[in-house]
Amino acid sequence: MRRALVVAGIAVLTLFGAAGPAAAHNTLISSDPAEGARLDTAPSTITLTFDQTVQEADVNEVAVTGPDGGRYAEGTVRVERNVVTAPVRPLGPAGEYVIGFRILSADGHPVSKEIRFTLTQAGQGTGSPAPPSSAAAAPDTPQPQANQGQPAESSSGVPVWVWIVLAAALLVAGVTVALRMGRSPEDK
Repeated sequence: MRRALVVAGIAVLTLFGAAGPAAAHNTLISSDPAEGARLDTAPSTITLTFDQTVQEADVNEVAVTGPDGGRYAEGTVRVERNVVTAPVRPLGPAGEYVIGFRILSADGHPVSKEIRFTLTQAGQGTGSPAPPSSAAAAPDTPQPQANQGQPAESSSGVPVWVWIVLAAALLVAGVTVALRMGRSPEDK
């Protein structure tokens, strides 16, 4: 009995130890401009720094939407290890701008989020028009959310903790069945 519990404990510890890297979606550690920044002059590029390497892929996108609804990101998104940069056309009216990004995480899952900053002095630029509706936009294009709450961060797939709980439940069930089947008739 004691041996079965030790084996079960080691199996659970191994399961939890192996689950750590599987849950390793990239996390944004800094941005330029930073969340909530108030800028007098518009940036010419957006820089996003992550805790892990970002995979180079066609799904990596950065969108910048101004208070007028215009789009200000232009050009190709560049990935250099864990830093993603995107060129920005000259910004227009003063007000809140939203940076929406979607990158391919080191573990293969897409990660998206929004960053908001305020331009305090109007620039000379004009944004390209926004699509007529969000339904007309490409499904992989980051779309700023209308809510003013917490920035959204998403990934696809079932959370790792669900798999851990299921595996632990199966392990306990298996040990229980094994212990019951291993008893001799005299033990009953």
